[in-house]
Amino acid sequence: MALQLNPNFKEPGNRYFRDFSPGDDFYAALIDAHRDLSDEDSERLNARLILILSNHIGDIAVLREALAAARKDLQETQA
Repeated sequence: MALQLNPNFKEPGNRYFRDFSPGDDFYAALIDAHRDLSDEDSERLNARLILILSNHIGDIAVLREALAAARKDLQETQA
């Protein structure tokens, strides 16, 4: 499995009129999950979500590629 960096959000059984709409739906759900949480609990939610989704992906090579891609963006903004 290769790391997917292009928009890839979908929901089975749901037809969207715009390609970005499923991504918008996920973003809204993510923001809602953080609603009314303290900063500490919000960070804990993020950490748990990362571990849950990483376990779901399961492919260590893909996870390493994702970690490198995320870190690269951070290093470029600090340069």
